[in-house]
Amino acid sequence: MCGIAGSVNYKLDIPQLTKDLWHRGPDEQDTFTTDKLQLHHHRLAILDIASGKQPMHYNDLTIIFNGEIYNHQEVRKKHNLDCKTNSDTETILHAYAKLGAACLHDFDGMFTIAIYNSSSQQLFLARDRAGKKPLYYFSHNNIFVFCSELKALRRQLPLTINETNIQEYVRMGYFYHEATVYQHVFEIPAGSYAYVSLSDESVKVKEWWNIHTFYQQKNTDDFNTALSKVDDILHEAVRNRVESSDLEVGSFLSGGIDSGIVTAIAKEYSPTLKTFTVSFDGVYDEAPLARLVAEKHKTNHYEIKITYDNLINDVEKIMTNYGEPFFDNSAIPSYYVSKAAKEHLTVILNGDGGDEIFGGYRRYVPFSKYDFFKSGKVARKIAAGIHSLMPASHNKKSKYNYIYRLTDIARKNNLDIYLTSTIDIFEGYEKHLLGNDDFLLPVKRDFDAMNDSGLSGLQKIMNLDFDNILTGILLVKMDIATMANSLEGRSPLLCKKILEYVPGLPDNYKIRGVQTKYLLRKLAEKYLPELLINQPKRGFEPPLKQWVNNQLRPIIGDYLMSSNAYYKSFISQKFIEDLFNDKVKVPAEKRIKMLWLAFTLELWYQKVYKQ
Repeated sequence: MCGIAGSVNYKLDIPQLTKDLWHRGPDEQDTFTTDKLQLHHHRLAILDIASGKQPMHYNDLTIIFNGEIYNHQEVRKKHNLDCKTNSDTETILHAYAKLGAACLHDFDGMFTIAIYNSSSQQLFLARDRAGKKPLYYFSHNNIFVFCSELKALRRQLPLTINETNIQEYVRMGYFYHEATVYQHVFEIPAGSYAYVSLSDESVKVKEWWNIHTFYQQKNTDDFNTALSKVDDILHEAVRNRVESSDLEVGSFLSGGIDSGIVTAIAKEYSPTLKTFTVSFDGVYDEAPLARLVAEKHKTNHYEIKITYDNLINDVEKIMTNYGEPFFDNSAIPSYYVSKAAKEHLTVILNGDGGDEIFGGYRRYVPFSKYDFFKSGKVARKIAAGIHSLMPASHNKKSKYNYIYRLTDIARKNNLDIYLTSTIDIFEGYEKHLLGNDDFLLPVKRDFDAMNDSGLSGLQKIMNLDFDNILTGILLVKMDIATMANSLEGRSPLLCKKILEYVPGLPDNYKIRGVQTKYLLRKLAEKYLPELLINQPKRGFEPPLKQWVNNQLRPIIGDYLMSSNAYYKSFISQKFIEDLFNDKVKVPAEKRIKMLWLAFTLELWYQKVYKQ
C-alpha cells in the first residue's frame, strides 16, 4: 500500500507532496523525472521489502503502483513472465509489457497503477474493479497532475470549486462517479483505465470492468453447489491476502458474519492470528458477540475500548482528511479503530463488500418481492395516501420506521426511489435546496439505463449500491481512515472471483423470505457460533444523534450559524437554523442527517479549501 502522484508539464512541489502523502508511505520515497514528466512514490513496504523499491523500470516502461496484487505469482506462471524479484510491482510491469491493458483482467487485488512508456510517450493509469484504491487527476491548459489523495492534489495546484458538483453532494451525500468538488479535477472511475499523451496532454478514459456484466449472466448453480463454491473462493481469497505479506496480518472482528467468516478462515492460514474488536459505549456495542468468535477459533484477541471524550477536538482533523466534503459519519469510529490497530500491526483483514455483494441491507427485502422502480401510478398514489396519514418516525431501528420509510419509497418515482431508499438526506425537503437540479441529469440517465436493463428489482438496487454507495462512500471511508494511520486494509469479500460469480446467482440465494444475506448466513453455520448467525445487521453506527445534540453541538453551531456561512449558497440557511434549534417537524434521523451534511460542507470549505 502506497501513495502515488505524477505530472505532465507541471513541476511538483516534492517537499510538500512528501509531507502530504507521508502517512500513505513512510518507508521510502522516490521520484522519477524526465523533461515533461514526474512520477513520485511513497512506499508502505509490505511485500518483498528488500526488492520492491519504486519507481521500478523494465525496458522502456516505468511504474509506480499503490495496492496489492494477491495472485501475482499465478499471473507470472500463466504468462511465463521472467521476473527477478518477489514483488507484485514487477509482475504488473512485465504483464503490461506483454499484454497491455488486457493484463488487468488477470489481477485479483486492489490497485491504482501508473506506467510511463518512454517509446510511445504515453502514461497509462488504471484502477481496480471495486475502486478500493483512489486516483484523482487534474487536466486543464496543457497540464496534467494525478495523486492518490485529493487533499494532497489541492496543495499542488490553485484549484477552484465546482459548484454544480457541490449541489450534487448536497442532494446525494457523495460525488457521483468521476466527479469531485473541484473544477477540472476528476477521479478515475472504478474498473477503468486511462491513457494520457505527453505530446498533447489528452486524456482518454475507458471502462475495463463493470459488475453489471455479471448481474446479466444468469448463474444456474444449485444452492449447495453455490455454497460450496463460495466457501472455496473465500478460502483462496483469504489465504492469498494472508500470505501476500512479509508482515503479520491481523483481522478486524465485529459481531457480524462477514468479518466473522473472514476471521475463521484466516485462522486456518495464520495459527497465531490477532483479532481486533472495538468496544463502544451504547446500544451498538458488538464486542460480546465478537468475543464468542475469538474464543471459538482461539485467536489472540484484542478488545479495544473507544471513547468519544476527545471527539470535539478530533472531528475537524478526521473529517478533513478526505479532502472534500464527506458525509459518512462512521468515518469517525473507522479512524479510531484503525489508529488502535496500527499500534499492533500494519496489515488488517476486513469484511467490506459483504452487504453489497450478498444482500445484507434490510432495504433489499422489499425489493426482492417487488420492483419498486417499475411501480405504477396507482400503487404510488395508494402509498402516498398511507404515508400522509403516518406520524413522523423518530426511532431508526423500530419496525414502525421500516414501514414509514417503505411507504415513503413506494410513493416516489424513478431516481427519487433510489435516493430515498439509500442515503435519504433532503428527500421530501428539496424545496429548501437552492438552484435547479440539472446536475442530476447524468445520474438520471444512468438510472434509467439500469431500470431498463431487464434485471430484477433486487439486482437493480444491489448493482446501484455497488456502483454508488460502496465505491463512492464506504471504500473511500475505509481507505482514508486506514491510510491516515499507515494501516493497510484487505477485503477478501471483494476478490475477483466473488465479484464475478455471486452477482449472477438467483435472488433467493441472497434474500429468502425476510432473511438477508441468506447464502452467507448458511455458510456461517460452518464457522460461527449459532448466536451470531441470525443477528440483524448493525454496522459501524456511531451515535450521531447524540453527538449533534450534545457533544458536537457547540462546534456545529459555530459553523452553521455563521453570517458568512458557505453552505447557504446551496441550502436555505433559515431552514438549517430552524433544524438546529429543533423548530421544524422532521423525523429525528432525517433532521440529524441534514444538519450533518451542512456541517461537513462548511467544515471542508473553512478548513480545507480556505486554508
